[in-house]
Amino acid sequence: MCCPGCQAVANAIVASGAESFYEYRTDTNETPEFTVQALPDALEQELQLYDNLDVLNDLAPENRTGLRSMTFIVEGITCAACSWLIEKQLRQQAGVTTATLNLSQHRLTIEWKQEETPLRSLISTVMGLGFKLHPYSADTAQQQLELEQRKAMRRLLLAAFGTMQAMMLAAPLYLEEWVGIFIKFETYFRFAGMAITTPVVLYSARPFFVAFWRDLKTRHLTMDVPVSIAIGGAYIASVWSTFTGGHEVYFDSVCMFTFFLLIGRFLETRARLRTGEAGNQLAGVLPRSAVLVDPKSKNESTIPASQIQVGDLVRVLPGTPIPADGKVIEGRSSVDESIITGEFVPISKQNGDTVISGSLNVESPLIMEVSATGSDTQLSTVMSLLDRAAQEKPKVALIADYIAQYFVAAVLILSAVVFTSWYFVDSDKAFWITLSVLVATCPCALSLATPTALTAATGSLRKAGVLITRGHVLEGLTKSKRIIFDKTGTLTLGQLSIDQIVTTEGSEDAQLQLATSLEQHSQHPIASAFQHSQPLPMNQISVEPGEGVKGFLDEDEYRIGKPSYVSQQNVTPPSDDHWIALSKNNHVVAWFLLSDQLRPQAESACHALKALSLQVEMLSGDQSNQVPKMANKLGLSKAQGGISPDGKLAYLSSLDSRDYSIMVGDGINDVPVLAKAPLSIAIGTASDLAKTHADIILTNNQLSRLPELIEQARKTKRIIKQNLLWALLYNASVLPLAAFGLLPPWAAALGMSFSSLVVVFNALRLTRLKSGFSH
Repeated sequence: MCCPGCQAVANAIVASGAESFYEYRTDTNETPEFTVQALPDALEQELQLYDNLDVLNDLAPENRTGLRSMTFIVEGITCAACSWLIEKQLRQQAGVTTATLNLSQHRLTIEWKQEETPLRSLISTVMGLGFKLHPYSADTAQQQLELEQRKAMRRLLLAAFGTMQAMMLAAPLYLEEWVGIFIKFETYFRFAGMAITTPVVLYSARPFFVAFWRDLKTRHLTMDVPVSIAIGGAYIASVWSTFTGGHEVYFDSVCMFTFFLLIGRFLETRARLRTGEAGNQLAGVLPRSAVLVDPKSKNESTIPASQIQVGDLVRVLPGTPIPADGKVIEGRSSVDESIITGEFVPISKQNGDTVISGSLNVESPLIMEVSATGSDTQLSTVMSLLDRAAQEKPKVALIADYIAQYFVAAVLILSAVVFTSWYFVDSDKAFWITLSVLVATCPCALSLATPTALTAATGSLRKAGVLITRGHVLEGLTKSKRIIFDKTGTLTLGQLSIDQIVTTEGSEDAQLQLATSLEQHSQHPIASAFQHSQPLPMNQISVEPGEGVKGFLDEDEYRIGKPSYVSQQNVTPPSDDHWIALSKNNHVVAWFLLSDQLRPQAESACHALKALSLQVEMLSGDQSNQVPKMANKLGLSKAQGGISPDGKLAYLSSLDSRDYSIMVGDGINDVPVLAKAPLSIAIGTASDLAKTHADIILTNNQLSRLPELIEQARKTKRIIKQNLLWALLYNASVLPLAAFGLLPPWAAALGMSFSSLVVVFNALRLTRLKSGFSH
C-alpha cells in the first residue's frame, strides 16, 4: 500500500466482499512508520500539549456555541482515498460537526466540541492513519491579502469577459454605415451591451466607487476620483442613450477601461501579497513545541515553545527549527540561517557557537542554552524593523502623492473647462470628449511610479541579506559622499589571532603549547587566540584580571600577559604593536603578536566604495598602531584611533550635513553615533541595541554588499525618475489629443493602461540583481 489511507480503504473493500479487486494487483510496498494501533512515544508527548488550555485557547478559541474550529496542513496525502478516509474517520468521532479536507491545498478544517472529544484525540486519529498534521497559521493581514487577491482575480476575469463580449456587440454599431443590414438590430446590440456591462460596473469596478466615496468624505483627491467619474459617467450616459435612442453608446469602452485599470491593481496586489508572504514566512518559522532537558537528571520533556525561559536547556532535533536564541553547549551540526541572513549555505555550529531562533537544524541533534525568547530574539527584532520600514514613506513618495493630489484637481478643473467649451461648439460631443480627457489624464502611472520601484528594490535587497528598516534609506544613499567605519567588529571580525611568535628559547610550537595551557583557564577575549591540540596540565592557576595568568609546571612558574606582569625585569616588546609576553621563572621566553582579523571582502569593499566616489574613513577606539596599519592596507583616506563614543559624535557633528555621511558600526558604544548619523548601517552580528538604531542591517555580515547597495539605490533613483518622467510626458502628450476630440474613450483607456504597465515593468527591473549580489 502507498499509505495507511489506502490500506484502510482496502480493508473496507475486503470487509464488503469486494476483495476480488486485488486479484489483479502485483506490486508490494512496505508499510508506513505509523500504524493505526500505535504512535511513537515522541509524538504522544507532543500531542499531550494540546490538552493545555493556554495552547488550545491560542490555537482554537471557543465560540458562543461551544464549538472550536481549527485548520491543519496535512502531509502524506497521495490520492482522493486519503481525503475520504480522513474525513470519514473524523466525522465518526463524537462532538465533531465538520471535517473538510481541501485535496488541492492539503488543508484540513475541523469543527468540534472539546468536552466530547479532545483535540489530541482527533489529531491522534489522523496521525494514526499515517498522516502528519501541522496547525495552519497565517496572520490576519496576510489572510486579508489573500482574500483581496482572490477578489481581484474574480473582478479581473469578469471585466475581461465583459470586455470581449461588449466589443463584439459594439462592432456592428461602429460599422453600421458599411453593414446596413445590422441597423435594424441596433437596439438589440445596445441592450445586450448594457446587460453585459452592468455586472462589470457593479462588481468589477466597485473598488473605484468605494474609494471615490471615501475620498469625498475625507476631502482627499486620489486617482480613483477621475476614474470613478469616467466609468460612472460613461455607463450612465450610455444607458441614457440606449433608452432614449441617443447617437452613441460606449459600453465596450467602459468594460475595457475597467479591465485595464484592474490589471494594474492586480499587479500591485500581487506585489503586496508577496511582501506579506515574506513577513508571514518569518512569523511562521518558529515551532510550537520544544524538548526541554533537565540539567541534573538529563530527563527530557516536551513543552509549548511559548513557555521556554532564559537559561533553559533545549534539545533541537535534526530537521526542526530552533525555538529561541541561545548558545550550543553540546553537539555539532549545520544550521540553515537563510531565513535571517539570506545565505543558503548551512553554517557549522559547535560548542560555544550562538544560534538564532527560526533557523533550521540540518544534520545532528544539538543541546542549546536559551539566551533570549519572545520579543527579545533576533527574529522578533527583524520583524519589528520590517514593520517599521513598511510604515514609513520616503520623501520622494510623499512628493509623488502630493503632486498626484493636485494633478487630480487640475484634471477635474480642466475637464470642466473642456466640457463647457465643447458644449458651445458641439454639444453632442461634449460629454464623450470630456470622458476621454478624464480617462487619458488619469494619474495611474504617476501614482505607481515610486511605490512599485521602492517595493521591488527593497524586496530584492532583503532576499540578498540587506534589511532596510526605514523609508528614507534608498533616497539618502544616492546623496551620500562619505562612509565611516568602526574598526573592531565592523571592518574586523572582532576575533583576535596570533600574527607572529618571537621566541628567546625553545620552539614556537612548544611555547604556544605552554601559552595555551595557561590561557585555557582565562575568560578574557585574548584567550581565544591561543589554541593548541595538547595543552599541558598546569597547577596552582591564578588569574589576575587585566594583567594575565600564572601557573606551575614541574616546579617552574609560567606567566602570560602584560610585560610588566610576566617579568619584574624591564623588558621591551619587539615593536610597538600589541604583544603578549610568556615568561618562565621571571624570564621572558616568547612574545606573541595579536591582531584582529579583517572581515572577508573588507578590502575589496573599500576599494569599490572609493570607485563609487565615496570618501571612506575609519573611527576606532583602538589606541594601538593597528589602526594606521589597517587604514593603509584598506587604502582609507582618513583613519583615527583612540576615539571615544563622544569623540565620534563630535566628529560626525563637524561634518557637512549635505554629505549625508553613512556610519557603519556594531557595538553598544556605536549606538549614539548610529542614531545621530544621517544614514546608519549595522552588521548582522551587532548588538540588538545597535540594530534598532540602524537604518540598514547587513544580516549576512558581508561588507561586499555595501557598494552593491549604493549601486542599487542609484539605479532605483534612476528608475523612479524615468517612471515619473514617462508618466508626466504621457499625460502632457495625450491631453491635447483628448481635449480636441482626436482620442476616443476606448483609445484613451488603452493608452492609460499601457502607460501604467510601462511603469510597473520598468520598476520590476529592480528585482534582477547582479550575480555577485545574489550569491
